[in-house]
Amino acid sequence: MLNNIGPAGLLLIAIVVLVLFGRGKIASLMGEVGKGITAFKRGVKDQAEEIENASTTAPDDGSRARDVTPRAERDNA
Repeated sequence: MLNNIGPAGLLLIAIVVLVLFGRGKIASLMGEVGKGITAFKRGVKDQAEEIENASTTAPDDGSRARDVTPRAERDNA
């Protein structure tokens, strides 16, 4: 269905949206979308750095994950 819209149809949709919401409301909405995208990218970057830092420094305080599989099952595997 979207393949049949064409440039004229997209222009018509843009005009209808502009008339319904107004230029100011659309501009503020796009600003909020931009802020959301920026915050998402920052969160992904921070999380990747945290994972990288955690993988390079292994804690020696016994807080690392350990195998708790029963010995019989571990030996059969």
